[in-house]
Amino acid sequence: MKRFASNLTVQVLAAIALGVLLGAVDPELGKAMRPLGDTFVKLVRMVIGPIIFLTIVLGIANMLDLTKVGRVGGKAFLYFEIVTTIALAIGLVIVNVTRPGDGVDVSALTKGDVSQYMKAGDGMKFADFVSNIVPASIVDAFAKGEILQIVFFAVLFGVALTALGTAGKPLVDVLDRTSEVFFRIVALVMKVAPIGAFGAMAFTIGSFGLRTLIPLGRLLLDVYLTMAVFIFVVLGLICRAYGFRLLEFLRYIREEILLVLGTSSSEAALPRMLAKMERYGCDRTVVGLVIPAGYSFNLDGTSIYLSMATIFLAQVNGIELSVSQQISILFVLMVTSKGAAGVTGSGFIVLASTLSAMKVIPVESIALLLGVDRFMSEARAITNLIGNGVATLVISRSEGAFDDDKRRAAIAAI
Repeated sequence: MKRFASNLTVQVLAAIALGVLLGAVDPELGKAMRPLGDTFVKLVRMVIGPIIFLTIVLGIANMLDLTKVGRVGGKAFLYFEIVTTIALAIGLVIVNVTRPGDGVDVSALTKGDVSQYMKAGDGMKFADFVSNIVPASIVDAFAKGEILQIVFFAVLFGVALTALGTAGKPLVDVLDRTSEVFFRIVALVMKVAPIGAFGAMAFTIGSFGLRTLIPLGRLLLDVYLTMAVFIFVVLGLICRAYGFRLLEFLRYIREEILLVLGTSSSEAALPRMLAKMERYGCDRTVVGLVIPAGYSFNLDGTSIYLSMATIFLAQVNGIELSVSQQISILFVLMVTSKGAAGVTGSGFIVLASTLSAMKVIPVESIALLLGVDRFMSEARAITNLIGNGVATLVISRSEGAFDDDKRRAAIAAI
């Protein structure tokens, strides 16, 4: 019984349940719990930059063939583009079949101020995003937690360190010990994960209330259903094609899934995912390159949400979009969804940017989604997390860099 109570899965589940209860019974007190969730996420973000840097550098430094870095990166980006396009397409198909926006009474919906998102969406350019990958200062990149900039610098650092040969070995040893320290910090931070999940969930329920789900319940249900179809059908088939079992993998990362559910942030599970994917049998270099890059380029859940939200708003406004217009939306989202990586409120920013580019659906109509967006963010984040995990498995297997013995040992240890 004591071992059961000390299990992180049990603790986080209990914390989420208590958070929902508090938010429903005493909304004001629930809102006051926000600092608990925010502080926990900040604790995790505090170590994300150094951990990504060390994982990538050590992975490259311990690899003899530098051409593998470019090969892994190329495979990863090809995989990301194919799978996110499938996610966008699935979202478009299902929202057209279920039509959750038909008959929605706009006057009954809670609206909010979305001017900040509209302004950010107007100013978001893909070219600026690409140029921003190169940091003006590496210190600034770490200070702001710019994942792509850190990945870019880490790859350069790892390649340069490898080029030193045996002269760089002492530094590699130091970085290896430093990496162990940071993962020990993560272990300490995870001790308070249930508190963070409790605070975040209590704030969500207390601020938005379960009543806000009723008017947009169809959309919420359709989004969750679509993401379930994507995970268990699309990702399930991908896993099977590469010799993995999806359910086994989901059971292995269940604690990370619950962590994301409680905090609505996939970043909260990033450090643990890096360590667990390596323990599961994935090559360290593949893990270090694919997981961080996936957090910017492989946003399957966000892609599904964006495609469905766009068509939903068209349905609510009584706008019938032709097949060619919807295909245009697909292509626009393929670009704009990459341009808001790591940006707070990125879903609304991308949505505003897409609607501005299409000039068919009123941009200000995204205000209709504010009341329910928080409840869909958990599904988006969980789908993104699982998608990046599967991507790492696929790239590792395709590189012949997956250890099935380690996988069996990891599953046996659960």
